[in-house]
Amino acid sequence: MVFMTNRAKRAFAAVAMIALIGTTSACAGTDAGADDGRPTVLAAFYPLAFVAEQVGGPNVRVTNLTTPGVEPHDLELTPRQVGAIYDADLVLYLKGFQPALDEAIEQAGGRSLEISMVVPLAEASGEPDGHEDGATGTPDEHGHGADRDPHFWLDPSRLAIAADAVAGQLSAVAPDQSGAFAQRADQLKNRLTALDDEFRAGLTGCQRTEFVTAHDAFGYLARRFGLVQVPIAGIEPDQEPSAARLQEIQQLVRDHHTTTIFFETLLSADLAETIARDTGATTAVLDPVEGIKDTAASDYFSVMRANLAALRKALSCP
Repeated sequence: MVFMTNRAKRAFAAVAMIALIGTTSACAGTDAGADDGRPTVLAAFYPLAFVAEQVGGPNVRVTNLTTPGVEPHDLELTPRQVGAIYDADLVLYLKGFQPALDEAIEQAGGRSLEISMVVPLAEASGEPDGHEDGATGTPDEHGHGADRDPHFWLDPSRLAIAADAVAGQLSAVAPDQSGAFAQRADQLKNRLTALDDEFRAGLTGCQRTEFVTAHDAFGYLARRFGLVQVPIAGIEPDQEPSAARLQEIQQLVRDHHTTTIFFETLLSADLAETIARDTGATTAVLDPVEGIKDTAASDYFSVMRANLAALRKALSCP
């Protein structure tokens, strides 16, 4: 699987945990399982939790399995969380992105939505150089696996597809609320369309199209808006680039007069700072919106607009 190269051992540990908890796990629930009459929804990581909250509104109780400010690739389930998966009315996840979660959901056997079954995922670019078909080409068919890029939410038009799918799943859980779910999904899609328009207008006529990122998370954004991502690391943020790769990026930065090397708040900035120092560029944050640290102060829209402002500055857009 694509996202398992350095995390497979955690998945095996999760299997052992599930075997211990078994079908009697109801007693190990979290606050998400509190019986206040509302359906309980568990989301694997922030963008899925955000969609569930926006579409479900006050009619559902949503819990994000990934702690805010924690890198979601590194999710390790606690016994309490595994118990909550057994108890949940709906679990939203992306297969292969967090291997520890996949086995727990399979064992629980409850209602779940594997998001790549409804949102088309593009081919991963392989060796990250920002110029492969995976970085700028046409999206591929629905699916997931070793050749798929999971970061679909950085394309607002794809997150809009998820809104409809979540509304459908919630309506199956709470049919009496289906009209409210559909209405809120439409409202979210309208906001996402407006955001998409902002990005398209804001990234038109820029002096540069290449942007250097900490890891290969921004392929969907690049593809959607006619840019070229140059990632330092691969799809998995803990993949270490080779010395040759770093030299290649440094040369590209010089050749294209790149002004900014982007890093992420949840990852080390060391490599970005090294490349910036060696090439005379500066560093700035480009957030993959995987795990917002303070969801009370920021949300998907505010972080995406901050990303747009950072890209406009780095690419010298009018």
